[in-house]
Amino acid sequence: MGETFFEEPFAQRLGKSADFADIFELVKQAAQDVIGKCRAGLMLGLADLGGSRVQFLGAYYPFPSNIIVMNSFPIKRLMEKRKELLKPYVFTVLLHEYIHTLGYLDELETRKITFNICSKIFGQRHLSTELARDISKFLPELSFAKVGWFPDTHPEIKLVEGFDKGSITYVA
Repeated sequence: MGETFFEEPFAQRLGKSADFADIFELVKQAAQDVIGKCRAGLMLGLADLGGSRVQFLGAYYPFPSNIIVMNSFPIKRLMEKRKELLKPYVFTVLLHEYIHTLGYLDELETRKITFNICSKIFGQRHLSTELARDISKFLPELSFAKVGWFPDTHPEIKLVEGFDKGSITYVA
């Protein structure tokens, strides 16, 4: 798994994470440890992209770019109704989109890689692994959008400050 004797297991580190940036650092380490690939210099934008039984999107990566746009709608819902799912959900969605940024553009392949990484770093019973296996089991009122979906309008995207802190190499 790539973890050293001194590192806490991924599940404990996820539980202690304070924000998107902390979770993203775990995402990058997990991808590096399991598939041996990494990328720096990414941004995270939050936008209300909505959601319904007909269409759901956790996030999207506009190829080729350096931004992941995460849907704030399900995050708000989870904060209100299922807080225990929030960090595992954010981890899984960010991991999925991060894999896209590494050049894996096929949606089914990306889902398989996401599940593989989650199962290797967390085990089969962790919520992140379960979400990667079948997110509809946890969010049945929402379903996936079609591959290649982009919003019809230009949503207001709010950038998350200090998101990819591992790529900061200087002191301002």
